[in-house]
Amino acid sequence: METYQAFVGLDVHKDGITVAVADAGRDGEIRKVGAIDNTPDAVARMVRKLVHRHGSIEVTYEAGPCGYGIYRQLAEMGIACKVVAPSHTPKRPGDRVKNDTRDAMMLARLLRSGELTFVWVPDATHEAMRDLVRARQVASQDVRAGRSLIRMFLLKHGLRRAGKVWTLKYRSWLGALTFEHPAQKLALQSYINRLEHAEARKSEVEQQIADLVPSWALAPVVHALQVFKGVGLVVAVTLAAEIGDFSRFATPRKLMAYLGLVPGEHSSGGKFRSGGITKAGNTIARVMLVEAAWAYRWPPKVGAMLLRKREPYAQELKDVAWKAQVRLNRRFRRLEGRGKRSNVAATAVARELVGFIWAIAIRTTPKPA
Repeated sequence: METYQAFVGLDVHKDGITVAVADAGRDGEIRKVGAIDNTPDAVARMVRKLVHRHGSIEVTYEAGPCGYGIYRQLAEMGIACKVVAPSHTPKRPGDRVKNDTRDAMMLARLLRSGELTFVWVPDATHEAMRDLVRARQVASQDVRAGRSLIRMFLLKHGLRRAGKVWTLKYRSWLGALTFEHPAQKLALQSYINRLEHAEARKSEVEQQIADLVPSWALAPVVHALQVFKGVGLVVAVTLAAEIGDFSRFATPRKLMAYLGLVPGEHSSGGKFRSGGITKAGNTIARVMLVEAAWAYRWPPKVGAMLLRKREPYAQELKDVAWKAQVRLNRRFRRLEGRGKRSNVAATAVARELVGFIWAIAIRTTPKPA
């Protein structure tokens, strides 16, 4: 384990970076070094000065909208750098003063004491796939927003139609609606046009994802995860992109906690109180898992569609998928039988589904060269 002579905290913003240094040792001085422009040249000059002055250094900054550019630049320079998870940074309850200098000094001090929680930094290709997956998530939100606007418009005018919504028949019914004033028909059509545009953009992004997956290093993981009922291409790609290296979780329970699917707890003395899930960690992956979990509400079976989907898989993976179907459906039925709400049951099933997904991902993740 390398010994560092100084610990550097960077408070990174769009235009500038505030730099603070904590000298090694429990009583080492913590001080502001200065502020620099947020440019590669300025960062390189700053790091070279600190290395010349202190020798071996370790650098940290909080994950944010500026991305991982500084991390990758320092890694190429041979400088140890870690990116902090902002939601896990310790804060003093009574501290009411916050500015760039204090933030940088706090990061330097906590890095020295080993109290920070760090994020996993993807490589450039993985980050690009994650960006595309999140673009698909935004398009999906736009589709939901567009449908919501149409439903609210219909509700305001007292218009209802029994049966399934957003089918071809339902859309034909929408197009045939008439109103007292032409402006109302134009307003509805405007909402319909917005929805169609969002749906087309969502389909386009999903097709782009499908085209790029085969050339991705995690393509074997994406393929293997689709053996599970309820896990299609979009869900599998989202999980692979958001979680990344599954092997960094020693057990499936740690992955469950990372995804915020474990129950919260508030205990004191002899009192124990369990709450809802923590909802910590990655929201996008958690939402996808809960959506996939609803498929296990129905009795386990291998229908025609699932049978075709399972054809290219090894028997070992098929056996794991079938075991998941039986176990998770039984879990769903038991929870609903005990009076639990369906969404609570789906969340609990999603947590157990993570265990099966972790096991398959660990087996199929390509080994580093």
